Amino acid sequence: MTEEQRLERLTSILKRRGVILPSFEIYGGMSGLIDYGPVGARIKRKIIDSWINHWMEQGDIVEIDSPTITPESVLIASGHVGEFNDLMIECLNCNSVFRADHLIEGVHENPESVNSNEMDDIYSKNRIKCPNCQEIGWNKSKPMNLMFKTEIGAMKSQRIAYMRPETAQGMFMLFPSLYRHFRQKLPFGAIQTGKGYRNEISPRQGMIRLREFNMAELEYFIDPENPPLEDLSKSSDQINFIPDPESGFQNISNMTFHNALENGMIKHPTVASVLLKTWLFLIKIGIKGDKIRFRQHTTDEMAHYASDCWDCEINGEYGWIECVGIANRTCHDLELHQIHSGSNSLKAWRDFDEPQIERKKIISPITSIIGPQFKGEAKFVIEALKELDFKNINFPLLVETSNGNKVEVTNDMFEIKDIETTISGEWFFPHVIEPAFGIDRIIWHLLDHSYKEIKKEGEDYSVLTLNDLVCPIDAVILPLFDKDGMGKIANEITKKANLLSGIRVEIDTSKSIGRRYARADEIGIPWSVTVDHTTLEDNSLTIRRRDDQIQIRVTIEDFLINLSNKTIHNLF
Repeated sequence: MTEEQRLERLTSILKRRGVILPSFEIYGGMSGLIDYGPVGARIKRKIIDSWINHWMEQGDIVEIDSPTITPESVLIASGHVGEFNDLMIECLNCNSVFRADHLIEGVHENPESVNSNEMDDIYSKNRIKCPNCQEIGWNKSKPMNLMFKTEIGAMKSQRIAYMRPETAQGMFMLFPSLYRHFRQKLPFGAIQTGKGYRNEISPRQGMIRLREFNMAELEYFIDPENPPLEDLSKSSDQINFIPDPESGFQNISNMTFHNALENGMIKHPTVASVLLKTWLFLIKIGIKGDKIRFRQHTTDEMAHYASDCWDCEINGEYGWIECVGIANRTCHDLELHQIHSGSNSLKAWRDFDEPQIERKKIISPITSIIGPQFKGEAKFVIEALKELDFKNINFPLLVETSNGNKVEVTNDMFEIKDIETTISGEWFFPHVIEPAFGIDRIIWHLLDHSYKEIKKEGEDYSVLTLNDLVCPIDAVILPLFDKDGMGKIANEITKKANLLSGIRVEIDTSKSIGRRYARADEIGIPWSVTVDHTTLEDNSLTIRRRDDQIQIRVTIEDFLINLSNKTIHNLF
């Protein structure tokens, strides 16, 4: 079976079995939008729950939930209104519009880094054909902002807003609350899962590029002078790295995260720790380790807010695809939001190891002279003197009063004093390390990696080898016949199983037992449990293991106990 045939067969099964479906299909569909059916939604929920638990196990990370509609002022401050663009290009012959960098992937090493003028030259010199009409001829490329624009409020009081392109900005807005929650102590983090929106010019590759997508992001706030240090030497996993070519490092296919940090390829210890945790999560849910690599961004593709950025790429039917972006955002966001909002609540306090003594000279007004001289205007004169720089005092010295008049101050009205101040710490902007997970892309690759075609009785037989952590249904109960009491026993077992914490079991009574096994295997159910004539005699069941189709008999009680503990595999 060719790769193309495999992709078609996988896509067909996902649609037919209620995993991934095109949205609004009865109206012709809409590119860039998908539905998760009853099976797919369950897989997505389990992956998101696993992701949340994975990060919250750290102990200094909490979950938040912020609006998907973001006021324009927030996204102006973050740079998205000005910077969040892709180049689009239009065919002169058929007027089809494409994302410009997509059509030059075969003729340029890094299409996403190309600016508008360079893009037009590439199209001209390489005589790029339109994928729709096969003609050559293009309008000049131009940037298109990818955010969905909307309005908040009634007509006269409308405010411009956007559907959020990322969840990060909502977490930056909550920094003051998070800082209080963690008792003003760094490091700490916030996670958020939910929808993001990008008005893609030309969505493609199914779930890889969507207009509405599922995100999961962590913003981890740290003191840049005292970053948390984790012992990475505990992990011996050999990782594939593709560093920035300008860094001086070569592509490496067998290095640990610890060594990559030690030799300076990974620049920051917290970035290295997040890379490791990203790897561990993907392996835990079932992504194949030999199909994961970490690629460092080159200087010309780095996001405007990042000092270092790594993409976690996963290999599948569409080649190597970025599924997680790990960025050191420095203090970019908090600093800009404080400047644009006028708020003074986006900093953290750092205690000095030892108090520092600051010595300086100040102008000290002599109120006993200034008061009688200026009477009601005296307080304005005093404040004006305090704001002067003693190094730049020139006489005659004029200061402004409340009514805008200027009065002369003589040198007997103030003195220069030396003062000492003990400083115990300082305010600073925390730095932020951010892993941003594209949940839909991860789900696609998980399904891709789990999909198997095996021969059974001369026919292709489809299996999704999802592990227990993410399988949509923990077990399926199959009465051999829906009569002689077998159906009643099957229903009772199903009800008891679904009362167990975190367990989801379904019953299937339709068609032959072989066909029911096949349906269960196609959606990744690990255990098929058959109620048969022997069950009526001794309360035993047949458990069939999906991955090798081996069968054993156990009592109903043992099945339920091991199902609850997720230890059925120990019975084999």
